[in-house]
Amino acid sequence: MIKPVKNKNIFSGWRKLSLQKAAKYTIVVTGSFIFLVILIFIFFHNPIINIFIKDRITESYNKANLEYTLKLGDMNYNIWKNSLSSDSVSLKSADSSIIYKAASITIGGIGWFKVLLQMDLRMNNLTSSVINAQDIVINFPKSKNELHLNTLYVSIYDSTITADSIKYYSLIDDEQYFAESLFRQTRFYLNIPKIKAVGMDCISLLEGSVYKLKNISIYNMSADILVNMDKPYDISLAKPLMPNELFANFKKTVNIDSLKIINAQLKYSERYAVKAVPGVITFDKVNVLGSGINNYSERTDTAAIYAEGIFMNSAEMKLFMKIPLTSKEFSFQYNGSLSSMDATGLNKFIVPAEFHHINSGFINSASFNINVNSGNAGGNLRVAYKDLSISILNKKTGSQDGIFDRITSLIGEIFVIRGTNLPDKNGKMEIGEVKYTRNRDDYFLQFVWFALRSGVADVVGF
Repeated sequence: MIKPVKNKNIFSGWRKLSLQKAAKYTIVVTGSFIFLVILIFIFFHNPIINIFIKDRITESYNKANLEYTLKLGDMNYNIWKNSLSSDSVSLKSADSSIIYKAASITIGGIGWFKVLLQMDLRMNNLTSSVINAQDIVINFPKSKNELHLNTLYVSIYDSTITADSIKYYSLIDDEQYFAESLFRQTRFYLNIPKIKAVGMDCISLLEGSVYKLKNISIYNMSADILVNMDKPYDISLAKPLMPNELFANFKKTVNIDSLKIINAQLKYSERYAVKAVPGVITFDKVNVLGSGINNYSERTDTAAIYAEGIFMNSAEMKLFMKIPLTSKEFSFQYNGSLSSMDATGLNKFIVPAEFHHINSGFINSASFNINVNSGNAGGNLRVAYKDLSISILNKKTGSQDGIFDRITSLIGEIFVIRGTNLPDKNGKMEIGEVKYTRNRDDYFLQFVWFALRSGVADVVGF
C-alpha cells in the first residue's frame, strides 16, 4: 500500500516541476521574441515604416481629402529623438491649380505608441510636438507664380511658428507675365527674411475652430508691385478682396492681438506701355503696428493700423487707419501727414504716369483726412508748397516740346497750375478734394493710394 502512494508523490512533484519549467520556457521565449522584435525595430525600423506604415498614411489622407493627393518620400524614425521624418512631401490639388512640395519634413514629440494603439492621430497626442520643414515650395501653375519658404518651424508646446526666407515671385519676366492676359494684371514680388508668430493656439488652428495668436512680427520685408495700366480691367474675374470681405470669408473665429512690420520697403509702379519705364512710388524704413484684428463683435471689430516710413527717399510720412473688419460694406477711415521735401522727387512717378514734369518746387508739409463709405472715398488734402513749376509733356514723345499737342488732346480740360499754396494771413489755403470710387481690380493699398492721388491733382490744379 505504501508504494503506490510513493509513486503518486513522485508524479505530483514531477508535474509541478514540469509546469515551472514550461512557465520559465514560455517567459524566456516570449521575452526573447519581444527583445528580438525590439532589436529588429531598432535596426530595421525604417524598412518596416516604409513598407507597412507609409502607404497607410497616404491612403488614409487621400481618402479623407479627395481634393488633394499626398505623396511621401522615404520615411525615417529616430528612436532617440522620437521624431518621424520624410525626405520629401508632395501635395497636389485635384485640378492641379496648387502644388505643395517640401524637401523634407520632421515631426517630433508625438506619442507614437499611443497613435499606433489608437490607430488615430488625435490632437491630445500633439500637444508636445515640433514640426520642422525645409525648402517648401507652393506652385500656382495657372498664374505662373510661386511661393518659397526656406524653413518652417512649428512648436505646439511653445505656441510659436517661425518661417525664414519667404519669397513670392513670378516664374516668368514682367513682359511675359503681362502678355499672358488681354487684361490688366498686378505683379507681386515679396521677400520676407523672417516671420514669427507668438502665442498661437496651435491645437485650435489644426482643428480649424479658432485662429488665435498674440503677435505676428514681420522683419525687413520688401515688396515690389507693378501694374500694367495699358490694358483694361477683366470684369469677368472676382474682385480682389478688401479687409472686411477677407475676414467675412473666414468661417471660424480670427483673433490677432497685434501685428508688427519692422523695417520694410515698398515699391509701387505703374507701366503705361509695353517695355516703357514705369512710374514709381517708394516707401523705405516702414514700420507698422496693427491691433484689434478680429472678426467677431463681442469685442470691438475695428482694427487700428499705425504706419510710418520715408516717402520717395525724402520725407517722413505717417498714416493712421481704422478699419471695421465685420462690416458688410467696404468702409473705413484714414489720415496722415507728410514732412517737407523737394517736389522734383515726385517726377519718378508723375512723368510716366501723368505726363507732367515738375521743374521746381518745394513741399513744406501735407496732411490728409479721408473717409470711405461703401467703396466711395471722400475727404480733403492740405498741401503747403511754393515755387511750383510744372511742364505738360507730349504723350507720344515724353518731351516738353509738344505741349500744344498734349493740351489739344485733352479738349475740355482746364489746366490752372497753382505755383504756390501757402496759408494766407488768416491761415486759409487751397484744399484739395479727395474723390475716388473703387475700381473692381483695385487691391486695398492701391485704393488707398488712388484716393489720395485724386486730392493731389485737385490741390495742384491739373
